[in-house]
Amino acid sequence: MITEEQARTLFRHMCNARLPLLLNGGIDFTSDAPPALSVIIVAHDQFALTMSTLASLRANYHGSMQVLLVDSGSRDGVAGIEDHVRGIEVLRFAGNIGFVRGCNAALARVRAPATLYLNNDVDLQYGAVARALSRLMADEATGAVGARVIRTHGLLQEAGSLIWRDGSVQGYMRDAHPCVPEAGFVRAVDFCSGVFLMVRTDVLQVLDGFDESFAPAYFEETDLCMRIRTLGYRIMYDPGVCLVHYECGTSDGTSASRLIARNNDLFTRRHGPALRRRLLRHDPLQARARHADDGRHILFIEDRLPLRHLGSGFTRSNDIVTTLAGLGYHVTVFPIFRPIESAATLAAAFPETVEVIHDRELPDLPDFLRARSGCFDAIWIARTQNAARVASILNDAASCIPADHIVVDTEALVACRDMEYDRLHDITPSPPLSERLERELRPLFLAQRVVAVNAAEADLLRAAGFDNVSVLGHVQVPRPTGPGWAARRDILFLGAVHEMRSPNLDSLAWFSSEVLPLLVAQLGADIRFTVCGHTGPRVDLGPLRHNPNVRMLGRVADTAPVYDQHRVFVAPTRYAAGIAYKLHEAAANGLPVVGSPLLCQQAGWRDGQDMLCASVTDPADFARQVVRLYHDQTLWDTVRDNALTRIATEHAPQDYASRVADIMNAVFTPG
Repeated sequence: MITEEQARTLFRHMCNARLPLLLNGGIDFTSDAPPALSVIIVAHDQFALTMSTLASLRANYHGSMQVLLVDSGSRDGVAGIEDHVRGIEVLRFAGNIGFVRGCNAALARVRAPATLYLNNDVDLQYGAVARALSRLMADEATGAVGARVIRTHGLLQEAGSLIWRDGSVQGYMRDAHPCVPEAGFVRAVDFCSGVFLMVRTDVLQVLDGFDESFAPAYFEETDLCMRIRTLGYRIMYDPGVCLVHYECGTSDGTSASRLIARNNDLFTRRHGPALRRRLLRHDPLQARARHADDGRHILFIEDRLPLRHLGSGFTRSNDIVTTLAGLGYHVTVFPIFRPIESAATLAAAFPETVEVIHDRELPDLPDFLRARSGCFDAIWIARTQNAARVASILNDAASCIPADHIVVDTEALVACRDMEYDRLHDITPSPPLSERLERELRPLFLAQRVVAVNAAEADLLRAAGFDNVSVLGHVQVPRPTGPGWAARRDILFLGAVHEMRSPNLDSLAWFSSEVLPLLVAQLGADIRFTVCGHTGPRVDLGPLRHNPNVRMLGRVADTAPVYDQHRVFVAPTRYAAGIAYKLHEAAANGLPVVGSPLLCQQAGWRDGQDMLCASVTDPADFARQVVRLYHDQTLWDTVRDNALTRIATEHAPQDYASRVADIMNAVFTPG
């Protein structure tokens, strides 16, 4: 890897090499439309850097903008820059008035509702300006937006910045790789660098811009952000707003340290009462200090990063993470197994405010907890097997973690699933259910609150001696707008198959070999059984792929059209625990279900009303119920409407959020 000094030399060399092209081609900011954005750039010489920045700005954002360039006593090409750049407004000063006074002089001429302070030594990355403008205007409580700033050698300058109690400041994650998880999520911060700081113009006008006590530069943006926050606005860091910064390319290095010391002292005296509410400077507390608001911090531990397409409880975990974030918690998701999915997949999978640890796994957890000592207010562990995996780690890290605020979410009791498997295959249970449960539940000593997915499993937990049990099922939003009975055809199964002993694979094998031939005989040779969903790399679906009546879709990005095409959903689950997410999802999408008595019992639904139950040991009975629902429009409408009603009344997002909030309140309530 090249040194930063070498990288800066190369950056400057490229700006110089690019200059003749920019002079010949011209840069044009002219527009007849009112500007959506005013950009203020202060330049003291540095013609090649300034031209390169202007070219980057023009290429980055194609909307109408007002560009105000302050020529602060330049003696090079900046003194005649309007000869090469059309549509800019130049404010020219005979001497170097500095960044602060230059910005304030330009502020008086700003015409747009948003103002961008932009250094003249940057290279804007794709979509940065539009992203920042969208972020700023999306919420009236947002006063300013800052960027992920990368130095020329490829390491971070900052991902938002921290203010400590002693008045010192710190660029969060400086010197880290720009793609580390810690830099990859949106959050409210103390301040963002003036390298790229977009602010509401009316807020700037109320505050009269930068405080000129900090002239010529340093701490002016820190002070400004503090004053913006005093007005009740937030300063937002957005990693999608990204740029490369030459850093110190336009300042006098010999005077910088003196100015920093002077202005730091001024800033500390000016904001003493507010600083007393900040954290003491301590490296392990950076992960807490990086947030400017008071939300509690939750560590969420799962097998894998809970991507929705994985099914098998991961969809529910994703809903819990999303709900916690929606309730104002700062959520960090840590996987037991290192993710294999692409960065693009992970970026779209969670709310933008969630920190997703995509580069670590279980062996890294001890160091992670020590590095984050004192940062988390609670830990949510998904699945009992994960509680077993992390129990000794949490014991060893007890002084670093919120040991009294741990949730263990059982998701589904494996002992119950295994008992159903034994019953299905006429295996004498060994050991019995009580002993299997006792072994599975041993790690629950960790938990201040235990969560079950349904009432039946909650009763088992209480019978095992746990009096701290909450029930949290699934969340769904009904979508009753799909086509009616006559516009649909064929049969659908949608679910994930992770391994060869998966209950879903057992369901598919039994249905396709035992039931589907009967359906072909009764519904016609053109009937199709569609199988949709994630399939693990070690799963062999060969027999299904070779069946002419089976249509394999695999994973699809949008399942709504798939649901809308089909007339009947089948869930021939023969052994399982918890509640099948696929049952609720199909019903929420307006597709009636024929399923096993086990699923009907787990969900607490009514046979013949909310779904049709069919034997999973008698193929003829299952086929009969499918044909009945397939042909009887009145029955189809009744089951569909009843199931949609249950989804709306039992799985509404607002009720789900209330249940999650109640669980967390119980965790944080003493006794």
